[in-house]
Order: sequence, then structure tokens, then C-alpha cells
Amino acid sequence: MAGSPDDRSLTRRELLVSTATALSAAALLPESDQAALGTQPAEPAIPADPTKAPGPPTSAASARSPFVQMARTPTGAIAGSSLAPIHLMNGTVTPSDLHFERHHAGVAMIDPARYRLMLHGLVDRPLVLTLDELKSFPSVTRVYFLECSGNGRAAYNSPKPELTPQLIDGLLGNAEWTGVPVRTVLREVGVRSEATWALAEGGDAALLSRSIPLEKLTEDSLLVYAMNGEPLRPAAGYPVRLLNPGWEGNTCVKWLRRLELISQPNMSRDETSKYSDPLPNDTARQFSFVMDAKSTITYPTYPVQLTRRGWIEIRGLAWSGRARITAVDVSTDGGRTWTAAKLQEPVLDKALVRFTHSFQWNGERSTILSRAVDATGYVQPTLAEFRRVRGSGTNYHYNHLRAWTVQADGRVVYEAAP
Repeated sequence: MAGSPDDRSLTRRELLVSTATALSAAALLPESDQAALGTQPAEPAIPADPTKAPGPPTSAASARSPFVQMARTPTGAIAGSSLAPIHLMNGTVTPSDLHFERHHAGVAMIDPARYRLMLHGLVDRPLVLTLDELKSFPSVTRVYFLECSGNGRAAYNSPKPELTPQLIDGLLGNAEWTGVPVRTVLREVGVRSEATWALAEGGDAALLSRSIPLEKLTEDSLLVYAMNGEPLRPAAGYPVRLLNPGWEGNTCVKWLRRLELISQPNMSRDETSKYSDPLPNDTARQFSFVMDAKSTITYPTYPVQLTRRGWIEIRGLAWSGRARITAVDVSTDGGRTWTAAKLQEPVLDKALVRFTHSFQWNGERSTILSRAVDATGYVQPTLAEFRRVRGSGTNYHYNHLRAWTVQADGRVVYEAAP
């Protein structure tokens, strides 16, 4: 059961392997960059008896215990990603410094005093806002997940037994976002009747842009300037990003510098050369914005090894970009039978929910899976179903079931099937 000595031992084992993954990638960087990434291990100064020695004084910013090693997997490339250690986290809110990254031209560094957001195009009153002016509008705070549309690609294209949840689904985060509803600002500029889309453009060196339907922008989209109670961090889009709840991460343009109201999709580079998904019938999916219902088990997973028979708690995360999760089923026999898991409150719309399920492992080989269902009735597909519809060449939205096999010796490995 959770909290037992065996579980604590397994957690340390997970920490070591996850940290080794991150350190091996960071080791390719110069020492100065390693220090900036926080990957150089520090020797903790721990007194033999902490009740006999005063601790350090107060500080401007607290740090994790030196015994807690949690890290993303940075590649050191300006066009690349860092995956979040989702299997080492508790609850559903992702710490800001561990939230996944995906950049097309590195992290843009923007002076907030010089920041400007332009709203123009098919509007009556074009407007340029400073950061302070944007913040003067009424704000809201919401909890939403954010997921890269390529999340899960490694498991689909090149499944390996030693894949961890971080390497499979680490392009995922869940945060508390604060900002101004886009519809509030659009009222200020007066959207013309012929406007049905908007081009959102970022202020990084890639000038990444995406066409967003006006319907979404006026429904629940936010101009975000804070995350988890603090200003956005540069890697998350400081000082302002667009957030389209439940939609693929690339539409949530970081370092947002303009919204241009237009009458049709812009068909820009970032929505033609990328983010179009080939299908097996020689067609392609385009503007496939919504992230479908999905779940992933975070424990027990590779590199865990169960050391005794008996009850264990299967833990995982579920989410959907269409509606709130209404159920998660768990199978411990490879999908032959399913049992309802317990959803932990709160269960929010377009946000991660944690699920648990008690499983009595008897020492035999067992394959465990989870299956999410959302409020629209959508059911997470099997790998075979997903491959039949999307084909082997699909490049985004990998929401098929993930399977983990507990071998007879207790070792847990990733299983590509069913």
C-alpha cells in the first residue's frame, strides 16, 4: 500500500533513474549551463542530530531538499523540448520550474517595460497594449492542463521496455493560470462581422504563429501573465502568452505580440509545414486543435521493481480537452476486464485529474492499463484502434492506451501492446 517502506524504496529508485536521464542530457552542456540548469549535484550538509543544531536562516527563495531530485530532460537545443517528471509528482499541479518546455528558437527574453501587444486587422479600433494596461483589465484564475500535440510520440514510433512515463508523456503540465479573457479585450477593439479567425504571433526569434477560430477566443481563451501564483517564467512565455484551454500546446502562443483578426485561416508556415497530420488514406488532418481524452499510469512503471506480493496502489493521471473526465477504468489483465478507478477531487474541466486503483499482485505476470472517458462520452482508444484510424505515419495526438507489464520477478516495463 502507499506509504509502506517498500513504496519509499521504489520511489528513491525512480528518482535516481529519472535524474540520471536528465543529468546525461545536461552533461553535454558547458559547466556554466549545467549550473544554470541546476544539474550539478550539491553535497548536502546534514547534521547528525538536527535537534542539536540550528538550521539555516530565512532566504529570499526556498529550495527543494537536497535529497529530492526532480528534473526535466533538457536537450540543450534551442529548437527542442524538456519533459516533465510526471511520475515523480504528487497531486495535479505541476511546479513552475518542472513544467514541460517546447521551443522553436530558444527562450525569448523580453523586457516587460518594452512589451507591447497589438490587436489589429478586422477591428474597428486597433489597439496596442502595454503589460500594465493589459493587467488593468478584469482578470480570472483558472486551472487547465497544457499538452504538446507531439506528446507520446516516442512510445508510438519506437516503443522500448525501458521507457518511463516522463519519456512517454512528459510534454504535459497542469497549472493555475491568471490572465484576461480574450473576449474582454476584443470588446475594446470592436470585432467586425467578417472576422472569423485571428492570427496569434509570438515574439520569439521563430515568430511562431497559429490561426485560431474566433469562436474559441471568445469562449474561454486567456491572455495569461501569471502561472501558479507568480509571473510567467520566460520558458512559459513571459510576459504574456495565449492560452487556449484543452487545445494543443502550439496554439497557446508564447511571448504573444499580436492578434490579427482575419476572415480565414492564415495558412502560415507553422500550420502547413508542421501541425498537419498525415492519415493512411492519403489525406491529412489540419487544425486538429482539441486534445482528446487520455490517461497514463504513473505508478508502478519502469524502473520500479515490486519486492513483495500483495496490495499496491496503481496511480495515474487523466485529462481531456473537450470536457471533464467522468471515469477512468483500470485493467490488470491486459484489457480483458476493467474496473472503475477512484477519481481524486477536484475534477475540473480541461484539467488533470488523478486516479487510483488498488491491485493485489500475486506474483504472476500482469499487464496494467488505464482508459479515460470524458463527459462527451468519448472513450480513450486502444493502440490497435488508434493505429487503424491514424496510420503508422501519424505525427500528433497520440492518445491511445498505454500498457505496463509487471513481470514475474516484479520488474515493471513499458508494453507497446495492446
